[in-house]
Amino acid sequence: MRTIVHHTPTQTPTLPVTVSGTLRRLLLAAGTGAALLLAGCASEKPAQNTTFDFGPAASSAQFVQAARAPIAAIVVGDVTGSAALDSERMFYRLNYSDPLQARAYANSRWSATPLQMVTQRLKSRIAQSGAKVLSVSDASDGVPILRLEIDDFSHHFDSQASSHGQLVLRASLFQGHKLVDQKTFDRKTPASSLDAGGGARALAGATDTVASDVIAWLATLPLKKE
Repeated sequence: MRTIVHHTPTQTPTLPVTVSGTLRRLLLAAGTGAALLLAGCASEKPAQNTTFDFGPAASSAQFVQAARAPIAAIVVGDVTGSAALDSERMFYRLNYSDPLQARAYANSRWSATPLQMVTQRLKSRIAQSGAKVLSVSDASDGVPILRLEIDDFSHHFDSQASSHGQLVLRASLFQGHKLVDQKTFDRKTPASSLDAGGGARALAGATDTVASDVIAWLATLPLKKE
């Protein structure tokens, strides 16, 4: 009589299942971490630059009113200055610690170069005073020529609690290829806040004040009538 031997099927080992499950959990955790890292990087947007200018040259009585001896027409040349003023960077100085170092605001810029902005603002203010402002290419014999140069245009911090905008501008008036007069104007305007915005507003105010000074100075000069 034959004896029939029944073979019990071999059970599947449990180790591979355990390894496979662990691997799946590790991959899931790694994927979740990567997704969170990417989301974090996407949310860290670079700081945006803030752009400033002098604002509109609104009419003001100090510019509109006629001067004592108004100039009928004048040629206003482009303002010149150092290479640093021929860029849109905004500079400040910490006078209380290191006044010899000019620093630039990291995320704040001018909408145009200071040389361009001061040129345009002075032309606008002189025109508001009643004079006809001409360009160098439109100059004719006998028309006085105003040349302007900036020595300083910065936001100065006197201390950690106070600052001002300062414009130092040298003006030279020529007529008939001869120097009529030259004068340096130095104006400071307190800043309303200790940041780039406060410096921009202060420098706009200092520029308007210098423009008023230049107009008053021009009215005192003995110009030849052509």
